[in-house]
Amino acid sequence: MNFKHLLVVASVLIFTSCKQENHLYRIEGKQIQITDSLQANSDVEAFIKPYREHVNKNLDSVLAYSVDTYSKNDGEYNTAVGNFMADAIYEQANPVFKKRTGKDIDFVLLNHGGIRSILSKGNVTARTAYGLMPFENSMVVVDLKGAQVKELLEYLAKAKRAHPISKLKLAIDTDFNVASASLHDSPIDFDKNYFVLTNDYLYNGGDHMDFFKTNDSLYDLDYKIRNALIDYFKKVDTINPVIDDRFIQLKN
Repeated sequence: MNFKHLLVVASVLIFTSCKQENHLYRIEGKQIQITDSLQANSDVEAFIKPYREHVNKNLDSVLAYSVDTYSKNDGEYNTAVGNFMADAIYEQANPVFKKRTGKDIDFVLLNHGGIRSILSKGNVTARTAYGLMPFENSMVVVDLKGAQVKELLEYLAKAKRAHPISKLKLAIDTDFNVASASLHDSPIDFDKNYFVLTNDYLYNGGDHMDFFKTNDSLYDLDYKIRNALIDYFKKVDTINPVIDDRFIQLKN
């Protein structure tokens, strides 16, 4: 081995012996409170300002007028705001469904907990729709067997909540059993299938609505509930929903 080779080997040995291995043994962090005391970054603020102004202009443009303030707690088995939402999405969704299938939606079922704000008296805007429905829930139509429709009705009877419905008329007795259920003044036929409009959250078992899992087919309308509300606001002048007799409890 010549001197040159010796020098190379010695250099490799020295480098290898000096190499250190590092191991992660601890991660530390601390909580930073986000408060008004934090200084805004002027460059970031300047960049997002035109976008914020554009979004706020769209959200706050007046679309309709609400004659009163409506809350989901105003009724026992149906509420004005719940009736409004169920009726509005039926009106927006049925033409879409009929154009695609040639058939009509039979009735609507939403969930009481999905209404996330009041509908305030005064101007109605797109921001109103975001308040009522802040989630990205989309509308779906389920081809539901009669047996599952029966489960749906029994669910509503036992739930004791004002889950919004439209086109369906339901009466329960004092023991919370289904006394009558009809569509267009005709009793529901449990040997038939019905097209039920709901949202993807409930279809997937939200609020324990497991009856949607057994169905013949599903139609995804690719239409968000919030967008349907905004479209409805745009075509009406005045919002004036009422509590009615679509879901009641019979008295002795």
